[in-house]
Amino acid sequence: MYKNNIFLYPCPVSGRKNQMMGTNWRSIPCKIAELRLDIVLACGQSFRWKEIKPGLWRSVLAKKVWTLKQNDNELFYQIHCGHELETPTDDKHEVKTFSKPKKAQKQGNSDNHGTRVKKEVLPPGDLYFSNAESTLFDYFQLQTSLGELYKKWSSADANFRQVAADFTGIRMLRQDPTENLFAFICSSNNNISRISGMVERMCEKYGDKLCELDGQTYYTFPDIAKLASENVEQELRSLGFGYRAKYINQTAKYIMQNHNDNWLQSLRSVSYEDAHSELLKLPGVGSKVADCVCLMSLDKHSAIPVDTHVWQIASRDYMPKLTKTKSLTDKVYKEIGDFFRNLYGDYAGWAHSVLFSADLKKFQDLKTKKIRQDTQPIRKKRLNESTAKTKKKRKQEK
Repeated sequence: MYKNNIFLYPCPVSGRKNQMMGTNWRSIPCKIAELRLDIVLACGQSFRWKEIKPGLWRSVLAKKVWTLKQNDNELFYQIHCGHELETPTDDKHEVKTFSKPKKAQKQGNSDNHGTRVKKEVLPPGDLYFSNAESTLFDYFQLQTSLGELYKKWSSADANFRQVAADFTGIRMLRQDPTENLFAFICSSNNNISRISGMVERMCEKYGDKLCELDGQTYYTFPDIAKLASENVEQELRSLGFGYRAKYINQTAKYIMQNHNDNWLQSLRSVSYEDAHSELLKLPGVGSKVADCVCLMSLDKHSAIPVDTHVWQIASRDYMPKLTKTKSLTDKVYKEIGDFFRNLYGDYAGWAHSVLFSADLKKFQDLKTKKIRQDTQPIRKKRLNESTAKTKKKRKQEK
């Protein structure tokens, strides 16, 4: 059924294990205000999720094939095939289970990204699903309370408050850094549809086959060593990657020659400045791609990827003086990032993603007419304030 333009599945009759579509579904508690699959999985963070039916999303995650859906209060999942999650053979095992989300904390102030955990003893069968649920919590970063962040951002920004009325549940994914990096190397001068096609062709060519499901074959994302092979650039060019083929192959070679397979993952433990600086050394990686990787897979929550789209949002709704700039220079890039970091704080990258998603053409039908009208006075006020400051500055200079 549809509710507020979101396709929701009815609540299960009983229990967390439900017989639907001939396969068992399991669920974890997750209110739709904390996560909206229809936006988060389609807004250009990850490029492998496909909506196979209204409200049903499928992709490869952690080398397994998953199908997801949701209702108002639960996130449902199926695991169809793929590499087995580690399940010990003892009768009982001690595992970590997650509690309810807590308020977002500053970066680096707590272990396990601020997640409160408790230890619980589970038999082997249930342990498999406990590990699966931990994967979902980590991937969607459900330990971070989005409601608390929205309150903070809304109190700091009237424009965000208006946008958020129609765009709740938009959070950042915590992706595998390797997939995240090479997917965004494909993003140069590209759109979401074409990037998705390139990523899938890369997986088909160099990934490991997992299984066939409903007529579709699923593959893992290739490891860096495979992408570093000598013939990769030529093969990717033949698959339609153009100049991006060279950057993919050269970046993989650089990592293998100067680091190792775990190097990207290790950047999670360094500062934003250091991680960003290291990524800029990679062929084909500029500030925007580096910030995408920092934000979407390296736990740098205040990173702000600035492309022409974000530049337009900033100049239209926040920084009217930028309407006179003719190109996105390094100076303008930093100015926009610093503006949003000062406005939104430690999780500025998450807030920026809400504004970015709300401005995408594909999601315009989600906006109410009232929201469109209410944002106009805010933009006009900022323009008037910017004009007044400019006049005052010129007067002082005279």
